[in-house]
Amino acid sequence: MPAAQSTKPAASNPEVLRIQNFAHVADANLTLGDLTVVVGPQGAGKSLALQWLKVALDGKQLVEALKAAGHPTDRPEVLVDLIFGSGMAPSWMEGKTTVKFGRRTLSLGGIGRIGNGSERLFFVPAHRSMLISDGWAAPFQKLNAETPAVARLFSQNLFDRFSGKESGTLFPVERRLKKEIRDKIDAAVFHGGRVGIEEDAQHAMRLRLVHGDMHLPFMTWTAGQREFTPLLLGLYHLLPSTKLRKRSGTDWVVIEEPEMGLHPQAVTAVMLLVLDLLWRGYRVVMSTHSPHVLTLLWMMKRLQEHNARWQLVCQAFGVRAPQNMHLVAKAALQKDYRAHLMDLGQDGQVRAVDISTLDPDAADERIAGWGGLTEYSSQFGDAVRMAVNESEK
Repeated sequence: MPAAQSTKPAASNPEVLRIQNFAHVADANLTLGDLTVVVGPQGAGKSLALQWLKVALDGKQLVEALKAAGHPTDRPEVLVDLIFGSGMAPSWMEGKTTVKFGRRTLSLGGIGRIGNGSERLFFVPAHRSMLISDGWAAPFQKLNAETPAVARLFSQNLFDRFSGKESGTLFPVERRLKKEIRDKIDAAVFHGGRVGIEEDAQHAMRLRLVHGDMHLPFMTWTAGQREFTPLLLGLYHLLPSTKLRKRSGTDWVVIEEPEMGLHPQAVTAVMLLVLDLLWRGYRVVMSTHSPHVLTLLWMMKRLQEHNARWQLVCQAFGVRAPQNMHLVAKAALQKDYRAHLMDLGQDGQVRAVDISTLDPDAADERIAGWGGLTEYSSQFGDAVRMAVNESEK
């Protein structure tokens, strides 16, 4: 019987973001698929690259939000500080720095003319729990210029959600998440608890986690619950409660470090939610330090190579009612998965390496070691094998 022919799906319109000579990023050439994962050591510029993607799609939205908060956006040389955070202005080196998205070259003076002011890319920043002070999110103008603009926009989104008609019970909420995803999140993160907005003793509205008779304030939650809750509530923005599959006008999602504070069981639940975003038609770009996330990419690429049944996707995620998730699973097998390493060289400069094959037998150790995320596991295993061999002599 002849072997099944492998097919490799491709993103409908793959885009390329290229950043040269910005801060310590010498050259980052990132081809973006349907799901793109960016890895690299701390301080390698992953967040800078993802923020440039936001600028390349939503420059006008950023400039208008900064202008509304009273910042001097008419001075292009100030925009780098305003967008990326105070102190970042020298990162743009006139005559050397180049940022391109597709065929378009970005200029500081032209950022305010990119897009129509609406949001094509929704950005979920790292350290999102820090944006919730005393159980309540701060509006954009309350955060100072030291905070990157993407984080200020995300905090404004949470502030609007906390203040709007969707306050009250925030999780679990029916018709917001597919039941299979909602159940996995509950089992991995909240363990039967209810997240909501309640009035405290000072008559102020605050986030609370309710377990039976206990009404727990935000700072008493586990680290994983504090990091995951703003991520989930932010993603609600992309999950219309109506019969619409996706939010009109928004096509891209950036999620920084989804694994922060989470057990692998919870990371698996997050990645199942990411597959749901792909089914809805979003293109997702993530940064991570978690080998668990890259393992998902590796699995999906191997399943594609072998023309796997959609049921195997559900099985891998432990979905109990696969018939309810078959559309998500089928779509996942048709998506284009990419991975890039932001490689910090000995010269202190960062260059991007495409590691999308995730081939453990690749001659390039950066690919075989999944951007260094499996390096120490391999070294630990080598040490054990050597110890066993030496003990048997």
